[in-house]
Amino acid sequence: MSARGESTPLGETFERYLQDKGKGRGGEGGNYRRNAARELDRFAAWAAGDEGSDDWHGIADGADREPTFADLDGRVFREYARHLAGDRGLKGNTVQTYYAYVSAWCGWCVNEGYLDAHYAQRASATAPLPADDGRKPGDQQAWSPEQRHELTRHVDERAREAIAAFTDRPDEGAAGDEVDPLDRQRARYEALGAARDRALVVVLAYTAVRVGELLRDPDDPRRRGVRWGEIDLTDGSMEVYRKKQQWDAASLPDPAITPLRSYRRLVDPPTDRWPVFPTFDRRTLAALVEEALADRGLHPEEIEARRDEHARDLLVALAADVRPPSLTTDGARSILRRLTDEAGIDVDGAKHDYLAPHGGRRGMGEVLVRSFGYTVAARYLDNSEEMVRERYSHIEAGELGDLATDALDEIDGRP
Repeated sequence: MSARGESTPLGETFERYLQDKGKGRGGEGGNYRRNAARELDRFAAWAAGDEGSDDWHGIADGADREPTFADLDGRVFREYARHLAGDRGLKGNTVQTYYAYVSAWCGWCVNEGYLDAHYAQRASATAPLPADDGRKPGDQQAWSPEQRHELTRHVDERAREAIAAFTDRPDEGAAGDEVDPLDRQRARYEALGAARDRALVVVLAYTAVRVGELLRDPDDPRRRGVRWGEIDLTDGSMEVYRKKQQWDAASLPDPAITPLRSYRRLVDPPTDRWPVFPTFDRRTLAALVEEALADRGLHPEEIEARRDEHARDLLVALAADVRPPSLTTDGARSILRRLTDEAGIDVDGAKHDYLAPHGGRRGMGEVLVRSFGYTVAARYLDNSEEMVRERYSHIEAGELGDLATDALDEIDGRP
């Protein structure tokens, strides 16, 4: 054991490790950082004896002190693997994923001089872990052609009805008729929501763009959501911040162009910096509008009057060019859960009972691999051909099975 790690509490290294693994300025963002932080905190609680079975008193044997690196060895990680596999009631692949976060931290500690050996990767430590079948939790859903058709048809009908209700509503009533001046604004707001949802669905269904490349990630400041200035509806392309940490062009096929063009006309964004998929959260928008107008020198009564002139704060934001934040990835999942339910689509999955965003990407990958092969699919999916072959190996296996069947039929059919 190195002298550096002898008396260092485990938790004192977490923040530096997370900064090294995080994204953005100061390593403050990224899904990996968030997930790793959660699992490291759980590991620390278990090590201190705050989690686990009734007879587990922590790696410091119940001593009134925080566990340090002097307490770590292969036996500790073996016990933690056993805890994940049994005490928490997790699925096998999830256990593997959670253990990997702690194991990666252990490896970092070796490089930093806190530990002399990578105890977490010893065979004795990993023995209690369930077998890894090579699949990632929640990464198997793929929208079938029937599901894609049902969902896109539902959002299209919903958007058409809402837009017609807005465009057919008169600005003024007939002579003698009273018309609520906010009625048309309410209709526009409903049309905007339906048109946004339709645009989101078709982009997820047909572009195979990762949802994290399309929308805002609160944990990664670089992923602030695609803006109108980054979409070219004439050339059929969209600039997105890719998983490989750089901006790149993604294709917009024809089925996505018309819904996006209709939606843009309805939004009429004040600037190209407006998010394509803004949040509709009322509390968020109310706070945003009040703060932005106050910063422009409006008094509280003037702000209230401005808000009273519009049916919703989103419309205030559009009129005053107060740019709202983009929808988050979690927000997109909530929308798809609601739309799947509204459309009455049956989804049979171990993890998701709705059409999840990643399922749209995988479904499009299935179409491309079957139609054009792995090379073309890899380019469209922004992945290596090797990765695409691995993810969609079941297609090749099925095709080889068909060839084998044909060969057997040919041989068996001979005299």
